[in-house]
Amino acid sequence: MTDVDETRFGEQIADSVESFLLALRAIAREGNGAQAVSLLLLEISQVLLAGARLGAQNDFTPREEYQPDVGPEADIDELRLRLAEMLGGVDAYTFVFDPYVPEVVESRLSDDMASIAIDLENGLRHFRAGDVDEALWWWQFSYVNNWGNLAGAALNALLTVVAHDRFDTDFEADAEALAVADEMLESAPGTQP
Repeated sequence: MTDVDETRFGEQIADSVESFLLALRAIAREGNGAQAVSLLLLEISQVLLAGARLGAQNDFTPREEYQPDVGPEADIDELRLRLAEMLGGVDAYTFVFDPYVPEVVESRLSDDMASIAIDLENGLRHFRAGDVDEALWWWQFSYVNNWGNLAGAALNALLTVVAHDRFDTDFEADAEALAVADEMLESAPGTQP
């Protein structure tokens, strides 16, 4: 990949990352649980495309051995708390972290969204500081090592909530969580057949 191609690719990834972060903040700010699940499903799907594009590339190499300081991480505690409150009974879920070493992990959508946001925002700070190499390296590294897996698990959890709502799918889950999911999705526009 030439320097021009790398810069163009970095701009495309930065656009996807920025779009995800803006949408995630807007979803949390709106506090509309009825729409949140569907919107989060859409946003996670879109940012996973950017991650897949990163994962398909040869490894990016940063210019420096150590990550340059680009200032403090964004404070996402309020975002995480608002998402947790909004998602309520469907916030907690379980997933298999590594399908080759199957161990069930308990997690929360709000925590996972916050972790994804931190990883993506860190790369965006490098990009905005003009360090495309470091940004691409960080986004690719953190995709493979953290946020890609979390986003995939969150996507599956969100899709399960939507599937339950749409098809009244029987699956083993906490009855209270299912009731909350039903209530949240009943008032979302366009979710009922």
